[in-house]
Amino acid sequence: MCGITGFIATDSNVPVEPRAALLGRMCDSIYHRGPDEEGTLVRGRAALGMRRLSIIDIKTGQQPIFNSDGTLAIVFNGEIYNFRDVRAELETLGHQFRTNSDTEVIVHAYDEFGEECLDKLRGMFAFAIWDFSREELFIARDRVGKKPLFYAIASNGDFVFGSELKTILTHGGIELEVDTGALDAFLTFGYVPDEFCMIGGVKKLLPGHFLKVKHGRVTTQKYWDFDLRPSEVDRSDNDWAEMLIEQLREAVKIRLISEVPLGAFLSGGIDSSAIVALMAELSEKPVKTFSIGFREDSYDELKYARIAAKHFGTEHHEFVVTPDLYDILDEIVWHFDEPFADQSSLPTFMLSKLAREHVTVVLSGDGGDELFAGYERYSVDRRRNGFSRIPSFFRKGVLRRLSSFLPDSAPGKNYLYNVSLDPISRYIDSISPFNGPRKAKLYTSGFRSAMNGSCSYGARVFEEHANRPEAGEGLSKLLYLDSKTYLPADILTKVDRMTMANSLEARVPFLDHKLVEMASQMRQDLKLRNGRSKYILKKALHGSIPDEILYREKQGFGVPVGQWINDQLRVRINDDLSAQRTVERGYFERAYVQTLLREHESRRRDHSDPLWLLWMLELWIRKYIDKQ
Repeated sequence: MCGITGFIATDSNVPVEPRAALLGRMCDSIYHRGPDEEGTLVRGRAALGMRRLSIIDIKTGQQPIFNSDGTLAIVFNGEIYNFRDVRAELETLGHQFRTNSDTEVIVHAYDEFGEECLDKLRGMFAFAIWDFSREELFIARDRVGKKPLFYAIASNGDFVFGSELKTILTHGGIELEVDTGALDAFLTFGYVPDEFCMIGGVKKLLPGHFLKVKHGRVTTQKYWDFDLRPSEVDRSDNDWAEMLIEQLREAVKIRLISEVPLGAFLSGGIDSSAIVALMAELSEKPVKTFSIGFREDSYDELKYARIAAKHFGTEHHEFVVTPDLYDILDEIVWHFDEPFADQSSLPTFMLSKLAREHVTVVLSGDGGDELFAGYERYSVDRRRNGFSRIPSFFRKGVLRRLSSFLPDSAPGKNYLYNVSLDPISRYIDSISPFNGPRKAKLYTSGFRSAMNGSCSYGARVFEEHANRPEAGEGLSKLLYLDSKTYLPADILTKVDRMTMANSLEARVPFLDHKLVEMASQMRQDLKLRNGRSKYILKKALHGSIPDEILYREKQGFGVPVGQWINDQLRVRINDDLSAQRTVERGYFERAYVQTLLREHESRRRDHSDPLWLLWMLELWIRKYIDKQ
C-alpha cells in the first residue's frame, strides 16, 4: 500500500535535476500514504515516484520495480491477493523474479499478457507502467474503485498523474478554477462523482478502466463492470446462502496475508460483524477490533460492537468522538482533495487514528449495503414505485404544482414533489441534500448563467448509468447506480482518504470482485424481500453472529452533526457561511443561506445535511483555491 505519482514530459531532453526535484516534492505531498520509504525514477521522458507503506515483502519490495530486461518500470498502490498464483503461472512461462513482492508480479504479467493482465489480478490497485522502448504509459485502476487515480495535462504539455489531487497541483501548470458541473454535482450528491473533478482540467480514471498515453495522446478503456442482470440458473435460497458464505470466507482469508499487525473495524452492524466472525474463525490469535461511539446515546453503537467483540473474543479497543473538532476539520478537508460532505468521515478518521496505534492493516465491512440492498432508500423507492404508473401529465401538472404552492414548512411538500418525478429522477431527488427546488433558491442568477446548463450534468451521469443494459431493472438498477457512483466516490473515497491520512491500510472483503460477480447474479428478492434488506446475507450468517446484531434495525454510521451545528460549531459555521468573501464568490443567495441557518438554530427544520455540505465546500475553497 502506498501512493504513486509521476509525469511524462513532452521533451526527453529536459535536464534531469529539476525534474527529479519536482518529483520529490510531488512525493512529499502524499507522504502520509507511505511514510516508510520513497522511490523515484527519472529517465528519458518518464518521471515515476511513490511513497511506500510496507505491508508485504518489506525487505525487497522497493519501487519502482522493473521487468527482466529493464524495458518496463512500475509504481503501484494497493495489494494483489492472488499474486503468488499469478507468479507461479509466469514462472512456468520462463519469467524470473528478484523479489517476493506483488508489484513485481504485475510488471511481469503486463510484460507477458499486456492489458489482459488485469483479468488475472485480484485485489485493489492503481498502478502506472512506463514502457521505455515504446515510450508508452499504461495506468490501470481496480474494478470497483478502491484505490484512486487523478490525471491531467499540465500547461507545459506534461501528462501528470497521482493517487491524490495534491500531486497534480504540486506539479503545477493547472489553472485553479472550480468546475461548475462538479460543483453542481457536489450540491446534488454531497460528494463529487468520479466523472467530475472540482478543479477544472483534472480528471479521475474511472473504476474498472485503464488508460494509455503515447505521443501525447490519451485513451481510456473499460475492462470490467458490474452486471446486475440475474443469472438464469435456478438455485434455492439455501444454495445461494451456502455459496455466499463460502465466497465471503475466501475473500476474508486471502486478505489476512500481511507481514505487519492486522485488525478490523467493528461497528456492531451486520457487515463488520460478519467480517470479524470469519477473521476469528480463520485466525489463531484473537482479532484486534476497533470501534467508535458518541456521547449522544441515539448515535452510539458501542453497545452492539461490545456484544460482537465479546462473542468473538476479540482484543477490543474503543474511542468516543466529541464535537471538539477544530484541530482536525481542516486536516480532514485537506486529505479529501475535493469537497466531501459525508459526515461519517469524522469518526472514520478518528477510528483510523485509533487503529493505527495498534495495527497497520484493517479489514472493514464496506460494500455490503450496495451488494445486498442494505440502505433504507431502496425500500422507500419500492414503496413509491406505484406513482410511476400515474400518467406523467397528472404527476407533473397536479402533484408538482400542488407541491409548489405549499410553503416550505408544510407537511408533504417534499413528498408530493418527489413522487411527481420519473423513477430515476425520483431516486436522485430522494438522496439529494439540494434537490431541484432547493437549488433554484440557493443559486444566484449570475451563477446559473455562468454554469451555462452544467447544473444537470450530475443527473445526466446517473441517467446514463441507469440506461445501461448491465444495470438490469427495478432494484438492480438502483444498486448499479450506487455501485457506480456512491460506492467509489463516497464510501471508498472516505475509507481510502481517512485510513491513508493515518498511514493505515484498509481491505474490503465484500468488494472482492469474485464475490461481487456472484452477488450480482442473485435475484432481487434475495436482497430485498418483504421489506427486509440483506435477506440472503442474513440467512447465510444465521447462527454465526448474535441475533441481537443480525436482526436489529439498520442504524448506519450516523453523526450528531445537527446538534453540533447548534452548539459547539454554531459560531464558526455562521461566521464562515456569512463571511463577506463567501458571499462575494457569487455562487449562493445570501438570504437563503441565512434562512437555513435561522431555521436550523430555532429547530423549526433540520438543515444539518445542507448546512454541513455548504460549510465543507467553503472550507475546501479556502484551503485549495483561496490559499493557492
